[in-house]
Amino acid sequence: MADTDTCSRTLDFTVPVEQVEAETSHVLVELQKKARLPGFRPGKVPVSVIRSKFSDSVRQEVLDHLIPRVFTERARQEDLKVVDGTPKVSNVHFHEGEPLRFKIDFEVSPEFDLGEYEGLTAAYQEPQVADRDVDERLEQIRQEHAEYVNIDPKPLEDGDYAAVRLRSRGGLPGKPMESDDTVLHLGAEDTLPEFTEGLRGVEPGESRQITVDYPKEYAHERLAGRKVTFEVTVKAVRRKEVPELNDEFAADVGDFKSLEELRADVRRQLFREREAAAQQKTKGLLVDALVAAHPFPVPKAYVDRQLESSLRDQVRSLAMRGVDPRNLNVDWDELRTTLNPQAERDVKASLLLSKIGERENLFATQEEVDREVHRIAKQMHEPAAAVRMKMEKDGSMGRIANRISTDKVLNFLFERARKVAPEPEAEPESNPESK
Repeated sequence: MADTDTCSRTLDFTVPVEQVEAETSHVLVELQKKARLPGFRPGKVPVSVIRSKFSDSVRQEVLDHLIPRVFTERARQEDLKVVDGTPKVSNVHFHEGEPLRFKIDFEVSPEFDLGEYEGLTAAYQEPQVADRDVDERLEQIRQEHAEYVNIDPKPLEDGDYAAVRLRSRGGLPGKPMESDDTVLHLGAEDTLPEFTEGLRGVEPGESRQITVDYPKEYAHERLAGRKVTFEVTVKAVRRKEVPELNDEFAADVGDFKSLEELRADVRRQLFREREAAAQQKTKGLLVDALVAAHPFPVPKAYVDRQLESSLRDQVRSLAMRGVDPRNLNVDWDELRTTLNPQAERDVKASLLLSKIGERENLFATQEEVDREVHRIAKQMHEPAAAVRMKMEKDGSMGRIANRISTDKVLNFLFERARKVAPEPEAEPESNPESK
């Protein structure tokens, strides 16, 4: 029956004539109650007429009733954990006066024993925060709180900040791109040279047509690799004023009594960010080790669902960045093939983490789920009750609980792991010819 190296299973069925005839009689009686034929009162059409007039319907209904019932009973008897949506019926032999025969191919959930999962070895290094890191973050905060002050109108030159109105006029499919208050720093490294060259000498109130040849690696995917023409109208010339780094600045950006308090808070925040990133990386290594130590087959249906989920996430991400996936030259079949190994790894990881969670009783509490729903509602600026109702309807509540449980298992693995220092990165070999 089974190929235990995969989750695929095949069962052959033979349903006795007596059972087939009993089901056929039941179907005929039910059809007789509903049949409406000229010359007969409702419910009084002879069974022989029903059998003759509706032979195809009778046959299909008998199969629709018998096959799932027989299969479900066999799966229960043999304790088969059938994967939803996978049973495929074939080789149906259904003739009057003969047993019903058919074959079903399906997949079952994998069964595996948990090996060692405590004390796994993985590289981890406690993050460090240097004074210069704090200085850099403070400078970022300082720049974010800068103000752009209008100055007397004059021709733009390098170093000026230009407040402009942008309208795409060509080269961009779909809805035009518009922005009423973009600030461009002429001559700056992060300003595309076409804008700097096109706006030099322009005064407030004047417009220019500027064509920009965006590099393929440009961060905004809708613009990446395109040659786009904009109508650019200069609204004002501005000067950037950056606040001084002192106690007054610290009080303005938060509830800090001094600059030293702000520095201490920035240091703590940087440490938390780096710690979270370092732990996340190590948790990924632990999951990789866990998957490698537990070779077992996974249902193709699970992998396909994971692939579809990954592809949906990518399409959603593109849409949020203003990119229409239909305009991209993507070979989706090739992409599926590329993503398949990662999807299989993710499915195995999910099954393993779920089993560890069951063994260690690491589940999401109702309080934890409620707290997450309130966090999401606050982020969406919607009432928590409305968000909860929506999430219960679309199945998101279950995903939230699963994510919380998974995080608990990952934390459990991390806390009990044997952490070792990462191997130093190999220095690039020097070229003797260059000496």
